[in-house]
Amino acid sequence: MKNTALTDLHISLGAKMVPFAGFNMPVQYSGINDEHETVRNGVGVFDVSHMGEFILKGEKALDLIQKISSNDASKLYAGKIQYAYIPNETGGIVDDFLTYKIDDTTYLLVVNAANIEKDWNWISKYNTYGVEMKNISDETSLFAVQGPKAAEALQSLTDIELASMEYYTFAKGTFAGVDNVLVSATGYTGAGGFEIYVANKDARKIWDAIFEAGTPFGIKPIGLGARDTLRLEMGFCLYGNDIDDTTSPIAAGLGWVTKFTKDFVNCENIKAEKEKGTAQKLVGFEMIERGIPRHDYQIVDAEGNVIGRVTSGTQSPTLKKSIGLGYVNTAFAKEGTEIYISIRNQKVKAVVKKAPFIK
Repeated sequence: MKNTALTDLHISLGAKMVPFAGFNMPVQYSGINDEHETVRNGVGVFDVSHMGEFILKGEKALDLIQKISSNDASKLYAGKIQYAYIPNETGGIVDDFLTYKIDDTTYLLVVNAANIEKDWNWISKYNTYGVEMKNISDETSLFAVQGPKAAEALQSLTDIELASMEYYTFAKGTFAGVDNVLVSATGYTGAGGFEIYVANKDARKIWDAIFEAGTPFGIKPIGLGARDTLRLEMGFCLYGNDIDDTTSPIAAGLGWVTKFTKDFVNCENIKAEKEKGTAQKLVGFEMIERGIPRHDYQIVDAEGNVIGRVTSGTQSPTLKKSIGLGYVNTAFAKEGTEIYISIRNQKVKAVVKKAPFIK
């Protein structure tokens, strides 16, 4: 089990620690509902230093990214970020990831913690371009400061103008007295906010500064439990739950980040699948009757025939009702369609709902 630079701090703060993606991670501090509300209405901080970071550098760095990425990274400019997935050769997804364009020959890729080694090996396999690759995951800490009060809480710490930072952009500057800190605005909560990438040696200094500056705004540490409920309310996919090595990106609704204007791994097969359509689709749903949907619960029709499975589910703290994501046969994918979740052999009624679940 790996630790982040601040594992001991989280334990001292009373966090409940759990194994996640090979790391010892805080799942909650004051409680998932309280932490969820803190981020939706104020500001909270996630230590997500388990995430992976790769630097790709060289004249052909873009060519390598174009080969392994579903999206068109040629559209990026310095300071811009792009969401995409890495397709495998058999129709599934190696990972979903972010590409940060530092300059014309330097890119930062941010990948999921559980897939660091797998992604590194996959990208290396396609690196016939002589691109210099560096895995900086083990020396990098990452804090996600999320919530509507994030910009106000952090602005005194940095010379970067936070309030005007556009979604899916980043800047480098001084943060809490530390030079060359990368601050971005992507978010996985739908509540707004920023990601702060720092060297491990500066992690504690920056964490403490964030909490000192954020105290007047009611800032709190937030665990992975609330991260999951927040992302589910937005309908954001979680790798390993909603998408994986066997998942069709088209069925998963990732056609919007699949650009056939270039040659990438398995693009011809994915293009054919997009044109033909898929047997199942990933949909959002709300429970009409009482019950909490869980990963891998069966989804059935009114007669009890299996039509799909749940990939993610929870009780939404904002809506005070249960919500989920799951794959269903395409005939049942239309918004408003009644479906049933099989919970302890009981058919519990739900309705297909377009994400995000909250506006």
